[in-house]
Amino acid sequence: MSKVSIERMTKIVRFIRKRGSVSMAHLMDELETSEASIKRDLVFLRDRFGCPLEWSRQKRGYVIRDDLAEGGRFELPGLWFDSSEVFALLTMLHLVEGVQPGLLEEHVGPLKSRLRDMLAKGTRSAKPIERKLKLIHFAPRKVEPKHFQVIAGALLEGKRLHLRYLNRDRKEHSERVISPQQLVHYRENWMLDAWCHARNALRSFALEAVQSVRVLEDQSIEVSREDMEEHFRGGYGIFAGPARHRARLKFTPERAQWVSKETWHHKQTSSYLDDGGYILEVPYSSDEELVMDLLRHSPEVEVLQPPELRQKLHAALCAAASKNLPPSIQ
Repeated sequence: MSKVSIERMTKIVRFIRKRGSVSMAHLMDELETSEASIKRDLVFLRDRFGCPLEWSRQKRGYVIRDDLAEGGRFELPGLWFDSSEVFALLTMLHLVEGVQPGLLEEHVGPLKSRLRDMLAKGTRSAKPIERKLKLIHFAPRKVEPKHFQVIAGALLEGKRLHLRYLNRDRKEHSERVISPQQLVHYRENWMLDAWCHARNALRSFALEAVQSVRVLEDQSIEVSREDMEEHFRGGYGIFAGPARHRARLKFTPERAQWVSKETWHHKQTSSYLDDGGYILEVPYSSDEELVMDLLRHSPEVEVLQPPELRQKLHAALCAAASKNLPPSIQ
């Protein structure tokens, strides 16, 4: 049996699963091969793998009769991927690896090697994925790999954690017992959303600010998905809490062609102006991250509402201008 036919048979089964039935014409079009080759694959599926494959006059196509299969549903034996799926898995693993080099290498490395082997066996071209994919990461903050593994393990096992944590704004250390709820990778950095037993509330912890961590024997309390969504999705960016404000922003026509493709908040609204400008409205709880985004787009953005956000952006721009005066006018 050829390597290419293995991939074709995998696709045939998945086409039938997706559509319920497929005609020979559809298979020839999708697989870009001859009727004779497909018929050989169908015979192989029936005779070697015991696939309950039949031609249905009613559906005018091939169907899989699961009621005739042992176990109630036919599946190809083993773990089967076609070349595009293996490539997609390698891409995903490469993305994870690129988040922070070495962070998950102990676990990702062996799996990536196995997937590379599968890709080499299933396709004519098996060039390393590194030649086909370029990732550029900007300013990620380094996380201690041991801390990440302990936290991820406790999260999966439903155990509480004891943290020694650095508050960088106040430059203070604190001891916390938390019930981890979910890991978040946000803007190149890792966060842990957790129930803090000291504050009796949900909190987010930056993993690079964790000084030490150990797993406790106590089981975590689990916060409902609904409560997690309500707490974290209301604010802007990483800042949680109910959105008490709404920003109305005006972008120039030049900047609109990029910003109009972006999602700043899942409850944002937008509209275009006659001159090609773009109005974006976003809710927020804390304006700290929103101001940083506005600075990134300045001077191509104007804050229309609320006045306090406009004033805060103006103050930040003035401070930046003062610190960056050219030598000739200092």
